[in-house]
Amino acid sequence: MHRRQLLAAGTSLPLLLCLPLRGAWAAPAGAPVAFDQDTVPALARALAARAYQPPSRALPASLDTIDYDQFRDYRFRPEQALWRDTGAPFQAQLFHRGFIFKDLVELHLVQDGRATPLPYRRELFDFGPQVPPPADPALGYAGFRLHAPVNRAGYFDELCVFLGASYFRAVARGLVYGLSARGLALGTGEPGPEEFPLFRAFWLEQPAAGGASAVVHALLDGPSVAGAYRFTITPDGERTVMDIEARLFPRVELRHAGIAPLTSMFEFDHGDRAGIDDFRPAVHDSDGLAILNGAGEQVWRPLRNPAQVEHSGFRDDGPRGFGLMQRKRGFEAFQDAEGSYEKRPSAWVEPQGDWGEGEVHLVELPTGNEFADNIVAFWRPRAPLAAGREHRFAYRLHWCADHAWLPQLARVAATRSGLADAEGAAPRMFVIDFEGGRLADRTQDAAPRVEAQASAGELRNPVVYRLAANGRWRLSFELLPGAAEVVELRARLLDGDGAPLSETWLSRWPA
Repeated sequence: MHRRQLLAAGTSLPLLLCLPLRGAWAAPAGAPVAFDQDTVPALARALAARAYQPPSRALPASLDTIDYDQFRDYRFRPEQALWRDTGAPFQAQLFHRGFIFKDLVELHLVQDGRATPLPYRRELFDFGPQVPPPADPALGYAGFRLHAPVNRAGYFDELCVFLGASYFRAVARGLVYGLSARGLALGTGEPGPEEFPLFRAFWLEQPAAGGASAVVHALLDGPSVAGAYRFTITPDGERTVMDIEARLFPRVELRHAGIAPLTSMFEFDHGDRAGIDDFRPAVHDSDGLAILNGAGEQVWRPLRNPAQVEHSGFRDDGPRGFGLMQRKRGFEAFQDAEGSYEKRPSAWVEPQGDWGEGEVHLVELPTGNEFADNIVAFWRPRAPLAAGREHRFAYRLHWCADHAWLPQLARVAATRSGLADAEGAAPRMFVIDFEGGRLADRTQDAAPRVEAQASAGELRNPVVYRLAANGRWRLSFELLPGAAEVVELRARLLDGDGAPLSETWLSRWPA
């Protein structure tokens, strides 16, 4: 497994016995207790009413000091997978604690309305050449992953993983791990430290033998907020869909909360290679932020590796969707036989219900390598999340190679820019290629109209024409920024009646 893929990707007492929570959970360790859809929300609400107490990070020295390569040798034995002999279309494997995954994460199995804590067992793991840790029931687990027949019938591929803070990720047919999602983002990219609440307990419902979905419940906790999450995970081959219900109980007012956050990596591409000395033409998990706003406008914002932290907010009311997408799907676009960036998934967030006013917020951080995520996108409600109240958000998260929102619109296939071949003010040339949609059937003598705007400076010489080499339509224009330090750019193609033929391209100068 790629290093960054791992970093992003029973117990002595159940978590709930270690907390000041009684009632139905005051049962002996390992004993099953009643469980229903209100159990985890009730626990989250009770947690939020108390001061935050972090989970145990105590580990024996042999686990506390191991490095990345040693931790990779800690492998769950596939023959010990949960539900392996039940005929269910899912199996679960567990992660050992160690390396940077030190938080004790409680795991519970749910069957027939009863939840049972999953005790730590050292014999579930193969430790390779490493010395096995002590057979201490307090060691517990760091997370888990689900397996299902994704690429072919009868073989259980890794489908999704929940590991580290509130991070999780998934794949679909023909894809490999790339970007991640999180339960919640707090203070991302803002001055001061970012808070990383964590999933400190999970409840895994035993899937039915003929079922199509796996259901996972998670208890979120952090200094500022507690929360209850319910994941219904359904792989259908071409995509893996997660229906997510989040119920948040802030301890303090959350002014910079990020709902449905996605975290990715963008180092460089053919349109952003300043200072790059690399044989590969591109290195990124995602190449753009896509938005389908409440007004029905489809937007594409190419990602960048900026010189300093940059924030972009796209205001909306009732968003219909947003996501970090990987549109390049050919090996020739990356030329990386190990990284397989052309196989990294896209992730599309589809709100369920009315999310009201707010903005899709994009944070781009500078990076000099491909091992650290530097891109974050999330929904930020206009109103802060008040303390002492419950806040609900439901959304459908699609993990896929591609996603069509308005298929009649041409999509941005490439963005390039450079110094224009002109005298005087040294304008910048921008070149955007569109493909697909209703544009695919238009001929050169039926060229679309150009709508292009700049927030400052002068935008001139907009031209659109069809490329004989590949059938795409190319839009180009020049920008003279003048004295402006920042210019926001916007362009799209229209038909004769003013109806859009392409999605809306957005960018910012300087890049």
